[in-house]
Amino acid sequence: MADHVLRPQRAPDEAPFEESLRPRRLVDYIGQEKVTANLAVFIAAARGRGEVLDHVLLFGPPGLGKTTLAHIIAAEMGVSIQVTSGPVLERAGDLAAILTNLEAGSVLFVDEIHRLPPAVAEILYPALEDCALDLVIGQGPAARTMRLSLPPFTLVGATTRAGLLPAPLRDRFGIVHRLDFYDPHSLARIVQRSAGILGVAIDEEAIAELSRRARGTPRVANRLLRRVRDFAHVRGEARVTLAAARWGLERLEVDAYGLDELDRRLLTAVIEQYGGGPVGLKALAATLGEDQGTLEDIYEPFLLQSGFLQRTPRGRVATALARRHLGLAGREQGALFPGETG
Repeated sequence: MADHVLRPQRAPDEAPFEESLRPRRLVDYIGQEKVTANLAVFIAAARGRGEVLDHVLLFGPPGLGKTTLAHIIAAEMGVSIQVTSGPVLERAGDLAAILTNLEAGSVLFVDEIHRLPPAVAEILYPALEDCALDLVIGQGPAARTMRLSLPPFTLVGATTRAGLLPAPLRDRFGIVHRLDFYDPHSLARIVQRSAGILGVAIDEEAIAELSRRARGTPRVANRLLRRVRDFAHVRGEARVTLAAARWGLERLEVDAYGLDELDRRLLTAVIEQYGGGPVGLKALAATLGEDQGTLEDIYEPFLLQSGFLQRTPRGRVATALARRHLGLAGREQGALFPGETG
């Protein structure tokens, strides 16, 4: 259960829930102060000049609010937004159909933009730079190129892996911002706001407890709020108390640091089976029976940010904090264990 609760990706059934909690304006957006402050300046300048906002690239771990910021940008600019994702745009024609139907000044939001097929990404280059679409008509010797003019628009791209973006595409974004994990204070404000919208009565101590265990991710914090509300209801309590929150989080196997069962298995494997590391991602994924991409994109970012794991040129290394948290402080890096040989 915890594996689903702590995953930063949105579950299919969470769309209506997230939509109800999504802030509509920059003033209501909590956290990421540097990002929102800069965006406020760029948006105000573009509106003041009557221009289209420069193309925006937002990158960082999932669940931190990239999609929400894209909708806010459109709302602040007073324009419509068209939403799609990289994996959906399989052919150049798919993107061409969207581009030719955009309104002047509108926002095109492409989630997981690093997963755009190369052929699709290539038709974006003239669209972003010259507001033009180059189409090939016909086949073979009779083929000819036709250029269509497009209305000016703003592309907002979101990615968890900015390093996978082709350099020509990355260079065409005028505004680039990284979203970082949230601190517990910001998460507490988010939980308090969400509780008010959902009509959940919750104690301040319970809010603080959820914020500490939410892995620095608003989506996880809101999901935990919904789950502990269920546990409090089953306990017959009219509000979420600290005791109810802790009981629910324990049942969900979310520990005091926000680690779940797979986090602990990962760290334990590095310490006990690989002497604390370094260990390669491929070997670690095989040991855990998990996909490499899942470990690298979903679990590693928080473990690295929180100081439980280090990434070195030779592989992943468990830190002293990980050993202490798991009660394995005596397992020194590189040490041999009973039954092992050098």
